[in-house]
Amino acid sequence: MGWLTIGAFAKASRLSPKALRLYDELGLLTPARVDPASGYRLYAPEQVEQARLVAWLRRLGMPLARIRLVCALEAGAAAREVRAYWAQVEAEAAARRDLAAFLVDHLSRKDPAMTSDSPALNIRYAARTDTGRVRASNQDAAYAGSRLLAVADGFGSAGAPASAAAIDALKSLESGAFPAGDLLNVLQDAADRAAQAVAGAAPEDAGTTLTAMLWTGAQLALVHIGDSRVHLLRDGELFQITHDHTVVQSLLDEGRISPEEAVSHPQRSLLVRALGRGSHGTPDLRLHDARPGDRYLLCSDGLPAAVPADDIHRVLTDAPAPEDAVRDLITLANANGAPDNVSTVVADVLHPAGL
Repeated sequence: MGWLTIGAFAKASRLSPKALRLYDELGLLTPARVDPASGYRLYAPEQVEQARLVAWLRRLGMPLARIRLVCALEAGAAAREVRAYWAQVEAEAAARRDLAAFLVDHLSRKDPAMTSDSPALNIRYAARTDTGRVRASNQDAAYAGSRLLAVADGFGSAGAPASAAAIDALKSLESGAFPAGDLLNVLQDAADRAAQAVAGAAPEDAGTTLTAMLWTGAQLALVHIGDSRVHLLRDGELFQITHDHTVVQSLLDEGRISPEEAVSHPQRSLLVRALGRGSHGTPDLRLHDARPGDRYLLCSDGLPAAVPADDIHRVLTDAPAPEDAVRDLITLANANGAPDNVSTVVADVLHPAGL
């Protein structure tokens, strides 16, 4: 057999001799033969293809442990694993992009202060929560005020106290004044207070999601953890502007399941981030520009569990006022069986003179 020396193999595979020695030590790319007298590593020509695959995966930034997994798979399964890895990279990059945009806006602001008595825009709002048709009690909490909108979905043995504690911890934002340049810290502090409040109100087997929006002039500052959601109706189109922190959403992000499979997945309600002593994770923080005519919907996951997206879109489009929208959405959820508690907050963005 025409053995390749480590130098020749490095040239053919586009891996350095140093990398080849490392991959040998890690068991990732073992030489076909080691000369017993000299100790030289010798490679078989058929190993070149696998070595090139390792080189390409390293250029993608894939960790060595995952490369070892890919190399052990058949071609089709390996392709799916690479696709899943890259989908995960893109999801993580999107989260970093949102944070970068937040920081750019945060550092670029010129206004010396934001106070509750001088908003650029006003809102009209309504909130409602309902037990639904299956659950014996309501563990959701919903709140709507002139500056703060919030939904929390409790779970576990003390879900109701957990969700109430999370929202109560944010209510000081309604009347407080804070510098525009300190908005990021204000949001993080509020999220920390909510986490501490939940930990103090509930045992380790309980916790809550939290999705809240703070009005700051012409913008909305968003705090989000869990699978409650914010939707925006703008120019007739409905957009989800939060990202679910669930096992199923992670599988979707990684390309492991399709959106159709996600709907009936047995782990669709399993959270990967939430507030509570038995939970972990950092809330998403971001800013969102508001426009007159926008309509925002905050809801617990009980609403999309019972009402298809097209029907949510229709109700938000047709309801003349937020009070009508929250009533109609909960009525529709109950008509469809409402297997979970349902909470909705709807807010319309107005010009200052619109109230």
